[in-house]
Amino acid sequence: MAAGTLIRGNELFQSSYFKENEKELIKLAKHGQRPKALYIGCSDSRVIPDLMMQSKPGDLFVIRNVGNFVAPYRPDEDYHSTAAAIEYAVSVLKVEEIIICGHTHCGACKALYETIVDPEMIHIKHWLKLGEKAKKMAIESLGVNAEKEKLLRLTEQFSVVTQLENLLTYPSVQRRVKSGEVHIHGWYYDIENGNIDYYDPEQSQFLPISALEE
Repeated sequence: MAAGTLIRGNELFQSSYFKENEKELIKLAKHGQRPKALYIGCSDSRVIPDLMMQSKPGDLFVIRNVGNFVAPYRPDEDYHSTAAAIEYAVSVLKVEEIIICGHTHCGACKALYETIVDPEMIHIKHWLKLGEKAKKMAIESLGVNAEKEKLLRLTEQFSVVTQLENLLTYPSVQRRVKSGEVHIHGWYYDIENGNIDYYDPEQSQFLPISALEE
């Protein structure tokens, strides 16, 4: 997409959406954000949280990274943008819900089964270590010779589960989950049909999110 297209898109945004919702947007600017939920998702250009859930500005505090991974709590690391955003959402914004959303056809999970030799991808190679547990779980469940697509789909789902485990290593998150101030959720988005499944820890499986409304 050329820069010109993006510029024209912004012009359209200003003349239509912003103009129609100016009162609410200015209110957010003046009084600050108060999102109820933290959404941790993938940077994949096909997975757009506001589009998927039809949320509005101010509804979600969003973290997007390669593979919707969450590194475990390690305060001795020099830099960690995802960790900083989690702490800000929980301790400053006081979000009540945290969603980790994985998706089908995830490039990060696919890359777990490939060998990265390009020296320009050193950070990606290191980051993908956060998905190794999910890969191991999928192979143990289906076998190393399983059909590739089935193995990838299960890896994507197991990754959501393992990232939830990593999320709970953060003292601020763990404390608020225990007190009932924060609820955490694992979601799995299908980019081919728009459906979202949620992880049910009691049944250890993903179920249609529509069932929660029944």
